Amino acid sequence: MKVTATALPGVLIIEPQVFEDARGYFMETFSARRYREQAGIMQAFVQDNHSHSRRGVLRGLHFQKARPQGKLVSVTRGAVYDVVVDIAPGSPTLGAHVGIELSDRNHRQLWVPPGYAHGFCVLSEQADQTYKCTDYYDPDDEGGLAWNCPDISVAWPIDQPLLSAKDRQHPTLSQLLAQWTDPTRRHP
Repeated sequence: MKVTATALPGVLIIEPQVFEDARGYFMETFSARRYREQAGIMQAFVQDNHSHSRRGVLRGLHFQKARPQGKLVSVTRGAVYDVVVDIAPGSPTLGAHVGIELSDRNHRQLWVPPGYAHGFCVLSEQADQTYKCTDYYDPDDEGGLAWNCPDISVAWPIDQPLLSAKDRQHPTLSQLLAQWTDPTRRHP
């Protein structure tokens, strides 16, 4: 297993060992001991999610406010451009982002620690993305950041993304931070 640090603290690209031959391939997608020892992922996973999307779909950028989820993300079919954004007030990398391609060919995984915003767009005809989460999804705790936020300027590899109604409504990073100055609001 190869583990590569990114420009964002704690965000890792993980490349599991793949055993491939004429029949196909085999790989271990997760081992608590190995991921703890080699990648430093100490959190327990409590929920697995599977997302199926078609070309041009963009999902995100999502996070949970009071109970942030860490996510181990991978693609089992197709290809996506996956993005992680630092949204922590006071962080030296606030507003910085990392984007990488995850696919069923490169077998990469992305570790997104709790407290980051996360999203992806589909590059292939269809894509199946799975992610292991360190906390349970709570619809009352969800938050979002505008996919086209000028404060972060993600260079998405698609021009006209297919978005949910909810994802069209997310604030920019500046608007989000202004909301969080209100002590009655929750934030990561």
